[in-house]
This record gives sequence, structure tokens and C-alpha cells, in this order.
Amino acid sequence: MPIPPSAVKDEVTKTTPQFLDSEAQTAAMGSLVNANEERRGAEIIYGAEECCRHSVKMLEELGFPKGVLPLKNLQECGWVQQTGFVWMKQKVPYEHFFAGTKTRVRSDAEVTAYVEERKMTGVRSKQVLLWVPITEMSINDPSGEKIYFKSAVGIGRSFPSSAFVDEEQTEGEADA
Repeated sequence: MPIPPSAVKDEVTKTTPQFLDSEAQTAAMGSLVNANEERRGAEIIYGAEECCRHSVKMLEELGFPKGVLPLKNLQECGWVQQTGFVWMKQKVPYEHFFAGTKTRVRSDAEVTAYVEERKMTGVRSKQVLLWVPITEMSINDPSGEKIYFKSAVGIGRSFPSSAFVDEEQTEGEADA
């Protein structure tokens, strides 16, 4: 039985890629240019082991516990110290459960943030079955014992810094 021409046309329309109009192309290019400008002057590191070492060093320099950003399979990371812009690229998005806070966090394949001493932006966490964008993560307590997480709607919550101790470090101490 022959296929009606209208069915062929509908199928072609469904599978043919749609191209961006000139306004959308300009917006997309602008995003690419802005992303490249944000990274200008960065110290860029490649490779899982080196990226892990670099990320831990950065967190420690900023006053955060090294387990607060549980990223796996890092391929690239960079830090523009003049602006505080950082990025970390993983092979795939990653979810992690912090037992100490009973919180699940998810990070995309590329995590970006602006950082300064005791302050960071750009993490999402799951609370009560919803992903809540975290706009700020900061340590306001002079003793550094609590980390405060603030959402885009102004709701915040603090957790003890000890809840974010690097799990590998904790396991190593338990073995000793």
C-alpha cells in the first residue's frame, strides 16, 4: 500500500532540523563570546587527578571544606582569580547525597560559579522532591563552623561545615 504524500511531508518536517533565525543566532553567538570573555586570563587545568587537586586547593584557599563540591570525573577546570570566575567540567552530570545534611545535590556536566573568600554561587540541591537553585553559599560565622546556603527566593539554611568533610578523608581517618 503506498504512503500518502502528506504523511511523507509530515515525517520530513518532524525530522528536519530547525535552523535558528538571525536574531537567535546573534543571541547564541553573544552567549559564546561572553563565555569566552569570562574565561580570559584563567588558569586552566586538564585531567581528573590534576583537576581534583586544583579544586581542593581552591576550596581550601576560599575557606570551604574540601568536600562541599563533590564532583566526579573532572576533565577540565579553570579559575580567573581577578574576577573569581571558576568552572569545572565533568564527563557527565553528577548527583551526591550528603549524609550529614540529608541533602542530595546535583551538578551539571559543567559547573560555573563566582567565588571569593568564604562565598560561592552556582549550586542546585534537592529538598522535598524539588530542585532548588542556590544563589549563594557562604561562611559568615567567624569560626567557620557553619555554611549558609541561600536560595533565589531568599530562603536559606545553614549546615555545620563538618557535614561537608571530604568523604575519602573521613574513610581514611576511620581506617587509621
